[in-house]
Amino acid sequence: MQGRDAGPTFVNPLEDPLIRRLAAVVIIGSFMSVLDTTIVNVAIETLSRDFRSPLSTIQWVTTGYLLALALVIPMSGWVVERFGSRRMFVLSLVLFTLGSGLCGFAWSPASLIAFRFLQGIGGGMLMPIGQSVLARAAGPQRMGRMMSVIGVPTLLAPVLGPVLGGLIVDNLSWRWIFFVNVPIGVLGLGLSLKWLPGGDRVEASRFDLTGMALLSPGLAALLYGLSEAGVGSGLADPVVIGCLGGGALLIAAFVLHARRSERPLLDVRLFAERGFAAANVALFLVVGAIYGAMFLLPLYYQVLRGESALSAGLLMAPQGIGAALMMPIGGRLTDRIGPGRVVPIGMTVVLIGTVLYTQVGPTTSYAWLALALFVRGLGVGWTMMPSSAAAYAHISHDAVPRATTALNIVIRIGGSFGTAVVALVLQRQIDTRLPAASHLLSTGVVSGARHLAPRAAVQLGHAFGAAFWTVLVMTCVGLGATFLLPRIRPSGAAAAVGTDGQGQVSTGPGEAVIVPHVVEESEEKLRTQPL
Repeated sequence: MQGRDAGPTFVNPLEDPLIRRLAAVVIIGSFMSVLDTTIVNVAIETLSRDFRSPLSTIQWVTTGYLLALALVIPMSGWVVERFGSRRMFVLSLVLFTLGSGLCGFAWSPASLIAFRFLQGIGGGMLMPIGQSVLARAAGPQRMGRMMSVIGVPTLLAPVLGPVLGGLIVDNLSWRWIFFVNVPIGVLGLGLSLKWLPGGDRVEASRFDLTGMALLSPGLAALLYGLSEAGVGSGLADPVVIGCLGGGALLIAAFVLHARRSERPLLDVRLFAERGFAAANVALFLVVGAIYGAMFLLPLYYQVLRGESALSAGLLMAPQGIGAALMMPIGGRLTDRIGPGRVVPIGMTVVLIGTVLYTQVGPTTSYAWLALALFVRGLGVGWTMMPSSAAAYAHISHDAVPRATTALNIVIRIGGSFGTAVVALVLQRQIDTRLPAASHLLSTGVVSGARHLAPRAAVQLGHAFGAAFWTVLVMTCVGLGATFLLPRIRPSGAAAAVGTDGQGQVSTGPGEAVIVPHVVEESEEKLRTQPL
């Protein structure tokens, strides 16, 4: 029988002041990046009116930001290895904050779209670089708890975005949607310069220009095609077909290139590790189901129940509250018993919380909907971040930046896929059941349902119910995928990354990073690491 000291010591990573500071910096950057994917949505009609520009043009304020994210995420792993996470995180914050300020001063649709693209370039690298910093700091043994910490803003930001955006648009100028990022970005920049460690550069290989030319445009085309598939003509639109087909071909060509390349932009060989591949499959389906429902819920409240954007955002709050309550528990259990024993339970709870929404109608009780959404949030908090943590459990320390890049790509595609699928189902159901109301989604008009006859409102409710059935099916498939996750707890940090006995890991000549299971590591050593 092993002695007491032989097993791992489960220490809350946030009890270490160094990791607590890293988490604070990463949360600030990640929250702003995710928040800006949704906060602008409620101002689209206001922007169209103020700039006297059609919605089809103003929509690029959102689309341009998302495409910028897609273009820069693939290179985030390489730039961390080449220039170091501290330099790149600071640069990303500068670009994001500068882009936000310029958006607030935009004088035309073209200038706003251009500045949003700049903002997206910075925002696209904040999340993967931040996750890479914390993954290296926490080590696999405490990854569940660390991911649960940074997962709270990831899930709360999409919910708070419409609420905050609605408050600003109703009471201030739309320009403050962007100006609000500036003081937060400046704060994050100051904390990054003070607290983020350097010294995590390695001898990066030559930049994979061919891989970049294949993966980034392919990912951008695929995401754009998915985002457009649920509106207008959907899959019948030649542009959508071209983007989906072209994006898929470019990504397939990149996979072939990466398998032959010694050091590709994204190391697809990571997927040969069963645990990493299973975690990504599960995460793709989990995120698809979660984001698909997050697309449907505001539409249900606005289109069918006639609520404002602000009210719809507030009505979604129970999911965020449930997720925030359950994430720390899910992370702790993941570290103790392994993700394969935790995530299936979470997905089952998500399934239970989704069932009621398959029966929604124009008079469904808000109290019951809030309860179901709270239950769903509990399951989301028990599922999403433990699934992410599972991907890091069996990879080497040096592979963390590229693994983080892969995870972020999977999350982006999974979220867009889930949203596109439920949007297509909803649009087809409305076209079939209520052709006169088919404009409700394609034109952005969300108040027309208030004037529908009771029978028509019931049919519209059935259309939303059918779309939620799609979410339920995706959740069931995701539940099946979670049984592929490893059912053992993550191995210790020392075993996974190979320490030198002093609590450090060599990453290059004269460089070292802190292995966080040595919680007594001095603050002075962290500050004096080479950049």
